[in-house]
Amino acid sequence: MKYRRLTIEELEELESEFVRFLASNSITADDWVKIKEDKTDQAEGLIEMFSDLVFDKILSNVEYLEHKRKADLRVYKFLDEKILMVGLMVDGADHFDFSKDSSPEEMLSTLQQSGGKIQSFSGEKKYKFSKEKEIFLIMEEGALISKDPLLFNTISSVQKQ
Repeated sequence: MKYRRLTIEELEELESEFVRFLASNSITADDWVKIKEDKTDQAEGLIEMFSDLVFDKILSNVEYLEHKRKADLRVYKFLDEKILMVGLMVDGADHFDFSKDSSPEEMLSTLQQSGGKIQSFSGEKKYKFSKEKEIFLIMEEGALISKDPLLFNTISSVQKQ
């Protein structure tokens, strides 16, 4: 397995896609019932194959991830050859929480008014694994997919000032 097995809840959400996957492998509904009952290893193998296909499809389209925690925020941008990361850390503003849902503008405004010390940081690294595997590993640590480059671009512009 490249990633992880989908959970029961995730599989339930993807039931129609799983049925199409089975059909594309010439497995009927009756065949699937028999495989689950008599060949549990084969059933697990099919679920693992499907899980990898789902993750491959999702991860291949990811360009940004956001990892928000109370005292720090990291945003990742995935290029063809490397990962770029920009982040902010706040010190001395106990009531501030990056994990609260707010726009980048609201977040920066609240930070500036909090009196806390803001530190920005950035980094980049070449992929150790495939791009998709690197994205998956960061997501397993708590990062979420973002479709909007605004947060990455906002933090990058703050760092340039």
